[in-house]
Amino acid sequence: MIIKKLIEKIEGEAELDFSFNQGKIDDIKINFGFYRGIEDILVGKAPRDALVITPRVCGICNHAHLIAAARAIEDGYRKAGVDVTLTKKANDIREFTLACELIQNHIKWFYLNILPTLEKLLDQESDENYALKASYLSNTITKALAIFAGQWPHSSYAVPGGVTCDPTYVDVMQAQTLLAESTDFFEKTMTGLKLEEYFSLTTCNALRAVEGDFGKALQLIGSAGMEETGQSHGRFIVFGECLVWKTGKALPTKTSKVDTRFVEESIQEGTKAKAVVYKNKLYEVGPLARAMVNKEPIVKNLHKRYKDSLLTRIFARVHEVALLLDYSKKLLEDLDLSEVSCNLDANLLLDEFEGVGVVEAARGSLIHKVKVSNGVIENYEIIVPTQWNLSHGQGEESGIAIKAMIGSKSIEEASFIFRTFDVCSVCTTQ
Repeated sequence: MIIKKLIEKIEGEAELDFSFNQGKIDDIKINFGFYRGIEDILVGKAPRDALVITPRVCGICNHAHLIAAARAIEDGYRKAGVDVTLTKKANDIREFTLACELIQNHIKWFYLNILPTLEKLLDQESDENYALKASYLSNTITKALAIFAGQWPHSSYAVPGGVTCDPTYVDVMQAQTLLAESTDFFEKTMTGLKLEEYFSLTTCNALRAVEGDFGKALQLIGSAGMEETGQSHGRFIVFGECLVWKTGKALPTKTSKVDTRFVEESIQEGTKAKAVVYKNKLYEVGPLARAMVNKEPIVKNLHKRYKDSLLTRIFARVHEVALLLDYSKKLLEDLDLSEVSCNLDANLLLDEFEGVGVVEAARGSLIHKVKVSNGVIENYEIIVPTQWNLSHGQGEESGIAIKAMIGSKSIEEASFIFRTFDVCSVCTTQ
């Protein structure tokens, strides 16, 4: 028996075809039906048009697309012999704004998607106004982002060689105030713990100290016996060396280096989404992957006990909020306003180059590839995180999210597991 289910309240929507056998789901097809052709639109355009067009791929991770596009052009310039070196000021501003974007995404995902869906699944619905909480924190942190980016979403302030903003001490103080408000919310409302207390938790048993809304989610999962539900292949990969992470791939026993040259896309039947593999293998990307590659102690301990379950995956994403809040504070404290914002001549244009830009977006590694001939874009390729996680699979091996859903006893349970990957259909089918 096959049942179709339209998954909404994600970024865009997806159709899942569930196949049942003896009361359990034994196969799933993930179908994305819409294609906007951003890559095709870019062909024939000036290279820097990508700085305006690619942020329109997504309304949630648009800043990540901007940074990836800028880095792709910078990489192409460097390969062509141009000295492109960002000042620490420019790099730190990019890092701060990107961190803000990830925080707002994770918060919206947790409050608008995970917590209410989990309560409904377990018949434990409350009268909490989760939408108000999501709006408060996401709005607060994006105001801090907009101080440097000028606006959010769809800013284009990052340019080859740096950024276009030149913040003052007042700007930095305003950003620090907004960041402090966001941190206060995380401490009082989400965890009931100061950041220092939260970071001291390194064992699975210590998580009982987490209170607030995050503590509620962890308790619900535990009381329902879902700690080991939603396990996948246990392979993780990170390509973007920025923020608090390094690149690499992680298996249960070891980590190793990666190279974007071994990333390959392929067409899938029945969906507009392409599949992605690394050296012909499927890997999970996102906060859990970043934590595993970087050996984050508490996440490693959770993974050791519960593998790559929905509990570990959810925890890793919310845990990343704490890491980014702490990192962002240090970035603002160390920001040197005396440095130049951009050190590349805006009139320096190259007619021929190829470049690759990589960034860690909220949902995982985002890759932009650009080829320029005769002064215009000949080819532009965008490989997004959800292509990694939502592939149909290959051969006898199921895709990452599909593997996690197989064995579920109901469509509702499988749909919740699906949401733990923070699905974005508009990026996947851009």
